[in-house]
Amino acid sequence: MPSKSKAARLNQKSFLESKLEQRLTVLAEKGLKPAEISRDANIKGTRAKIRKTNARLNTISALEKKVEEMARIKAEKAAAPKEDKGKKKKVKEEPAGKSKRQQKKKKKKESKESKEKAES
Repeated sequence: MPSKSKAARLNQKSFLESKLEQRLTVLAEKGLKPAEISRDANIKGTRAKIRKTNARLNTISALEKKVEEMARIKAEKAAAPKEDKGKKKKVKEEPAGKSKRQQKKKKKKESKESKEKAES
């Protein structure tokens, strides 16, 4: 599992950089040209790991900034005086009317009653 701490990633970066320097000196001592050195698999792999470590360090620092920003905002909200909006009086709202279903039932019942009266 990769490390999520900044200190561990900094240690990894310094280790990889020293490893890269050692490999570069070994290859330079052998008398290889810079083009041949840049094609070396170990060099490529180590540089890739350094890029990944740098990217992770950037991500960690961005997360730290975000946490600090959120803490600052939270502190500002806590320090700000709360506005007293005043209590609203509870007003009973009269229903505007009966629902359509209730209206249909009532109409049907009335029509039924009127038919019964007409038949009697």
